[in-house]
Amino acid sequence: MKTHLIAGTCEIADINGFLHALNDIAAGCGITVQAIDASKTAGNEHILAATEKAIRTSQRHDSISDDLGMEILLYASGNRQIKKALSMGVRTGRNEIVLVAVGDEIPDGAIRELENLVSVADVTRYTREKQDAITTFFDITETEIAAVGEAKIPQLVLERVALMGLWK
Repeated sequence: MKTHLIAGTCEIADINGFLHALNDIAAGCGITVQAIDASKTAGNEHILAATEKAIRTSQRHDSISDDLGMEILLYASGNRQIKKALSMGVRTGRNEIVLVAVGDEIPDGAIRELENLVSVADVTRYTREKQDAITTFFDITETEIAAVGEAKIPQLVLERVALMGLWK
């Protein structure tokens, strides 16, 4: 399966309308599309690792959710609780988001349609401004940070993603 990330900012006035637009694009192109709050992402590697693990568990029929998009969100959140994973989704108002498109083939038309929903920008990478949100969301302790250093926070997030599969 192929994965394509589209990151940027967008203003969502109607969350149901936005999600419906994503579902229409996905259904029309035979792909899966998941929107993720980029303010809680620690880089493209974080999202790609979560997506890869979600695809693998879905293919093995060992997933928590029957929906690949939700499985991606579960792995991205590093948590098997759907309620917590959903808090990593998008919301009404201004969003920094990453749209994850997954499919055997991802048509250029689908990519263009998804790009039209956001002002494309590099919002997935880990920044110092995201540190508090990420350490809180992923329950990264001061002890962990002291042991590995602040620069390794993205690797601690990747560890959470990897361990999520073991917690099932």
